[in-house]
Amino acid sequence: MTFKMNRNILRWLIILASFIIISLILWNTYTFFQHFKAEERTKMQNWSFAQQNLIGSKSNDEIEVTSRILQSNSSTPMILLGPDGSFINSNNIYPEEQLKDSIYMNRLIQKFKNENNPIEVRVDGNLFSTIYYGNSPLLNKLKYYPLALLLIILLFGAVVYFFYRSSKIATQNKLWTGMAKETAHQIGTPLSSLVGWTEILKSEHVNPSYLLEIEKDINRLQTITDRFSKIGSVPTLQKADIVEATVDSYEYLKARSSNLIQFEISAPEHPIYVDLNTQLYSWTIENLVKNAIDAMKGKGKLKVAIFQTEKYVKIHIEDTGKGLSKNLYQRIFEPGYTSKKRGWGLGLSLAKRIIEDYHNGRIKVLQSEIGKGTTMQISLKIV
Repeated sequence: MTFKMNRNILRWLIILASFIIISLILWNTYTFFQHFKAEERTKMQNWSFAQQNLIGSKSNDEIEVTSRILQSNSSTPMILLGPDGSFINSNNIYPEEQLKDSIYMNRLIQKFKNENNPIEVRVDGNLFSTIYYGNSPLLNKLKYYPLALLLIILLFGAVVYFFYRSSKIATQNKLWTGMAKETAHQIGTPLSSLVGWTEILKSEHVNPSYLLEIEKDINRLQTITDRFSKIGSVPTLQKADIVEATVDSYEYLKARSSNLIQFEISAPEHPIYVDLNTQLYSWTIENLVKNAIDAMKGKGKLKVAIFQTEKYVKIHIEDTGKGLSKNLYQRIFEPGYTSKKRGWGLGLSLAKRIIEDYHNGRIKVLQSEIGKGTTMQISLKIV
């Protein structure tokens, strides 16, 4: 208990430290961005002062120094307009021919105004020109740096999450596999004894009809044992008639269910062959039918239907139970989810694994309506 508490505290400390580090990086980036932007404005103000001096300069030395300052801007894009809004000059805008398009130039000026306040150049108190300038390429890259950093952090977090989740699922799978195989082993011992006792009863001339039912249940237990022993290993698939496999499972469950359940089946008379592990498939049908009976609280109508398309065979199991809301269509297949007071929530997750992982098929909630019932669908490829 103490170890678990310490582990949780350590986990929260790591999360808190990561959040603080990320916040500091983002804050420093934002501060540097603002500082760099202020420096660019100072540079453009110096550029405007140089232009004023150029207009009033008389000596060649002043003109040369001022010209060098004006030529020093090699990164910040800018447009220079006269007092009447006419175009005078531009810098660092490529290609310059685009500025001949007045619509394009007006859009660019509006963009520059959104990025930075324009600078007015005045000579003797009169407006001489206005400088519209945007962010330099380096500043634009710096602006998107926090977003790129957040994206990298999110991707890294996603990788860590999926690695942790995969590791956790693998551990759970090992646990369930071990429990299933141990269960099969434990059932095997008394089952062998029951087979022996059945042979003794036969020699005692017990009513054959009693022995027949006992043998059916023993065979059922052997099937269940075989199912559990297959968990965790890749099952063998063989070409089999899914119509026959479905009908056999249906008939077995019908004979052992309440008379308050109205069973109905619709199946083609001709065989439909798929790659199938009959024992695992019958386990899936059993889980779906039992869930349907539970949803109807032991009273209602249950219909099994088999449809054939060009490439697939589809099995529908329809009940008149309480139904599901749409937000549960995927959740019901998650391990541990159950709406029952008693249950481990493994039936549908196991059915999904058998159909999708082992048989490369698909199982889903086809449709459901609260208070009217649910239709489950299994899809398998025809061979």
